[in-house]
Amino acid sequence: MKYKHIFSALLLGCSLAATAQNTTDAGIKPRMRVILDNDYAGDPDGLFQLVHHVLSPSVEIRGIIGSHLRPGDGFDNSNETATHAVDNVREVLSLLKLQQKFTVYQGSNAPLKDNKTAIASDGAKAIVQEAMRTDVNTPLYIVCGGGLTEIASAYLIEPKIADKIILVWIGGTEYTDIATPPPGYTSMEYNTGIDVAAVKVIFNQSNITLWQVPRNAYRETLMSYSELLTKVKPHGKIGAYLTRKIDHVREMTNKYKIYTGETYIMGDSPLVLLTALQSSFEADPSSSFYSVKQAPKVNDAGLYEVHNNGRNIRVYHHLDNRLMFEDFYAKLQILNKK
Repeated sequence: MKYKHIFSALLLGCSLAATAQNTTDAGIKPRMRVILDNDYAGDPDGLFQLVHHVLSPSVEIRGIIGSHLRPGDGFDNSNETATHAVDNVREVLSLLKLQQKFTVYQGSNAPLKDNKTAIASDGAKAIVQEAMRTDVNTPLYIVCGGGLTEIASAYLIEPKIADKIILVWIGGTEYTDIATPPPGYTSMEYNTGIDVAAVKVIFNQSNITLWQVPRNAYRETLMSYSELLTKVKPHGKIGAYLTRKIDHVREMTNKYKIYTGETYIMGDSPLVLLTALQSSFEADPSSSFYSVKQAPKVNDAGLYEVHNNGRNIRVYHHLDNRLMFEDFYAKLQILNKK
């Protein structure tokens, strides 16, 4: 085995006491710090990502931010969607009996007014505070499944965070040399449209290390309804809760004769895949594939333009759905057996 010598060295230097633990995370220690940022009052795929992340022992979650939706989103048409996102996070943590373990922050209830003025929300300030720590060496990932308001605000507040974080973002349209748009597509990709000014800050102004999962990639993450019923719903209160959230969406879309078929896009789950489920040695999301591209300039329409001074970013174009979903199902099953 290629890593046999590494195993031998590790075993010689480690206590065997951990083998006596009868827990799912015996011997698994956090390898990175993570801040979760998502519009948890919107599409319920974010709640699946939240549950999966908090059940993953290889990440140290340093905060959970509830961020805002687009006005008139359909999931929550109020002006307090970040507030409601925090409520949903706390409900999930309560169902998991983890409400005392994680700190929850509210993001802004509105997008940036321009690409120069930060909104000093609790969420943005939490990102700055964690990024500027000098007492830890573990890498800090900011994972975002919604709008980029909080990360852009954090950067505008303290630009020095740029070389201290890795941003993993679910969002952006397809790159034409990698994929074609889906049938009936909108030119403004959903998460981009939540806060275009914030996207412009991250792409056009900052040098933040960026791993992007654009629309063509996150549309790969299909969970079938049969899987939902057999691998999620039976597993305790949280499984039933997540299933109800999907059922509610189906009821809502059926009402308007928008039939969603037998699958649901769990588009925020790659945030877990690309962090908690990195390879054991030479840690990286080694079972998913990306292209290194020069960051484009994002215009007011949320579309890409050539940016000759753009930094290199990762653009993921294929995700390991087997690992991502099977790990989620297994963690729910193990949780329900405790």
